[in-house]
Amino acid sequence: MASATEPTRRTPESASRPRKALTIGAVCKILQGEFDDVSISKIRYLEDQKLLSPRRTSGGYRLYSQSDVERLRTILRLQRDEFLPLRVIRQELAAGNDIGLLSDGDRKPTSGAVRRAILVDTSRTYLSLEEIVEETGAREELIGELENFGIVKPEKREGRTVYDETDREIIRAANELSRVGVGARNLRVIRSSADREAQLLEALLGPSLRSRNPDRRKEALQSLESLAATVSHLEHLLLVRDLRRLAGDY
Repeated sequence: MASATEPTRRTPESASRPRKALTIGAVCKILQGEFDDVSISKIRYLEDQKLLSPRRTSGGYRLYSQSDVERLRTILRLQRDEFLPLRVIRQELAAGNDIGLLSDGDRKPTSGAVRRAILVDTSRTYLSLEEIVEETGAREELIGELENFGIVKPEKREGRTVYDETDREIIRAANELSRVGVGARNLRVIRSSADREAQLLEALLGPSLRSRNPDRRKEALQSLESLAATVSHLEHLLLVRDLRRLAGDY
């Protein structure tokens, strides 16, 4: 009887053994079920941005552990769901914070995540049009329309047009809306609302932001981020209220 139960005892142990390392292609295939826009080049880009450090073989091939895969999944979720710029994600992971590291069932949304998503002092990583298309899945025609209507405002640097991470997330969101028939032209009302909110905050904090006193300016920046988060939350609540009324009419 003892010998018959022996394999049963070994099953949990064997299940808990570390899984073998994965190639970048295998990792990409695993994650594509959850992230449509993930690609080998995007994974390499995240590594170049110091967000991942997979082990390499003597021949230079990348090998990803299960913890690497989970870290990558966390990064992609924070980009997609929280709209966090890569620099903020890097800071959070480097600080050992567990934001986004929980499974979907255990994850607890926090106001801190929302605040980080709208930091004024955003990352200055720049991307080319080709990189934007690859990372967002948006068509070049849509990106051109967004530029024409002032939804995104790329810069000219060293003779080429570049976009920052905020532009990328705007394009990503606009691309999602385009799939249900919302064109760039329709987004002008959202841009106008954001412009009015920015003007309100400038009226409140403009003098302090222009101050030559570094401490006063730093305090103003912190206040600007806090007020921006509050305004964004209020706008969301007003939208939810109106949508509830709309749902109740049908």
